[in-house]
Amino acid sequence: MSESTIETKCDCNRRDFLTTATIGLGAAGLAATAIPLVDSMNPAADTQAISTVEVDLSQIAVGQSVTVTWRGRPVFIRHRTPEEIAQAVKDDSVSLRDQQTDAVRVQRPDWLIVVGICTHLGCIPLGQKPGEPRGEFGGWFCPCHGSQYDTSGRARKGPAPSNLVVPPYAFVTDTQVKIG
Repeated sequence: MSESTIETKCDCNRRDFLTTATIGLGAAGLAATAIPLVDSMNPAADTQAISTVEVDLSQIAVGQSVTVTWRGRPVFIRHRTPEEIAQAVKDDSVSLRDQQTDAVRVQRPDWLIVVGICTHLGCIPLGQKPGEPRGEFGGWFCPCHGSQYDTSGRARKGPAPSNLVVPPYAFVTDTQVKIG
């Protein structure tokens, strides 16, 4: 027999096995690379730990304000007096730059919780500590550019374009609030 007439037999089982094995190993290699990559996009444990903060409200007297840190930002918690609540409700009818009623901004009238960053340029307004200026409206005063906020955290005067931001929060108990 001449070489040209010799037929070569195809070992199809072997070829199918090699193709399947190559595809399988390729898929395993892709998964081994992709899983750590996708996992690296999840927030770190320390970031997740600061995503919420719980605050004991029983230690805050009426008329007192405290500052807590949530996600690296100051959050003002004010235990409002009856006078501050009455003034905030009365000011609902005033023409405001960022129109919001007091009832929309608080879950309970005696507790106001806002992010303590001025909405103009990101300064931290004064008014949390006794003796600090609170502006004409009894809330907070940003000395950098003169923005003033009322007792509901609404922008009332100065260049601030909007109200102080109300973070997501929920009352866990009567004396415990969870921010975030």
